[in-house]
Amino acid sequence: MTLTTEALTIAAGTRVLLRELSLSVHGGEFLAILGRNGCGKSLTLHALAGLSAPHAGRVLLHGQDLRTLSRRQIARQLGLLPQDREESLAMTALESVMIGRHPHLQFWQREGAHDLAIAHSALERFGLAACAARLVTTLSGGEQRRAAMAALLAQSPQIYLLDEPSNHLDPHHQIEILSLFRSLCAQGASIIATLHDPTLAERFADRVLLLYGDGRHRVGPAAEVLSTETLSALYLTPMQALGSAPRRAFIPA
Repeated sequence: MTLTTEALTIAAGTRVLLRELSLSVHGGEFLAILGRNGCGKSLTLHALAGLSAPHAGRVLLHGQDLRTLSRRQIARQLGLLPQDREESLAMTALESVMIGRHPHLQFWQREGAHDLAIAHSALERFGLAACAARLVTTLSGGEQRRAAMAALLAQSPQIYLLDEPSNHLDPHHQIEILSLFRSLCAQGASIIATLHDPTLAERFADRVLLLYGDGRHRVGPAAEVLSTETLSALYLTPMQALGSAPRRAFIPA
């Protein structure tokens, strides 16, 4: 499975955030997207998911223009983790994860034992097996975040679009969940994740896409793109690196 952009341009009003990005992400690859607040990271993910129309260019899913595919066709192959997902309905954690199975069911079809097993497995993989019967509204912010990821895992896409997956998570769970998604790459999945922390990008990503918020972008292998010079220019603040690749820590100088 390949996700490709052709001259993709993203704009917010009259402001061009990303200009003419041409990029292919293949199965087994982890791409991290870095940039300042308001640079267009979330808008770019939404365009990749087909949820918002780009200013120009197009997105291809395995060679097919997203605009020619139904939402069900897209959802069977591609899944999006929003930056924040607030649960207002009174449903259990298991019920919320079962929603991830809907793209694989017909309109009249109910979830079966196979879907239930997938949902339970997803909860277990994110350390929430004991929370299956709890209302989502009673879970902590971090637990709700992991439940949203479990729903995405239950969806079983081949391409995962993750908008700030480390939000609301402590360092232990940040490493744990990114390691889990990284392991999916070994099974042929593609991961595209927006991240605030270049240290996490260094540790988990194969390639990095830098968004400067003024149309400019840079993409390349993480080991080449991530440096104190490029990150200082990206974040408009001096950055320094501690340690050595591939486990450098980047912090403000």
